[in-house]
Amino acid sequence: MPNIKSAKKRVRSNAKKEKINTYVGSSMKTAIKKFEKDVKAGDVKVASESLNVAIQKIDKAKKSGLIHQNKASRLKSRLTKEKNAMK
Repeated sequence: MPNIKSAKKRVRSNAKKEKINTYVGSSMKTAIKKFEKDVKAGDVKVASESLNVAIQKIDKAKKSGLIHQNKASRLKSRLTKEKNAMK
């Protein structure tokens, strides 16, 4: 446990940021999995809606620095290709 006041504050703020990062990352992964499940089900309309949600979650993770810009682009491209292959 730190003794210095600023180090104590750093521990608190790091714990807060860790919760937020965990939430953003897990919600992104969940949205991607939901989209892939919808693609397997074969419903184009539902898959389109879940693709939009997944792209929003990916962009949020990229904006917060949780994932790299290239990874975000790669994920969005892969998901879009899957949706376009449904037609």
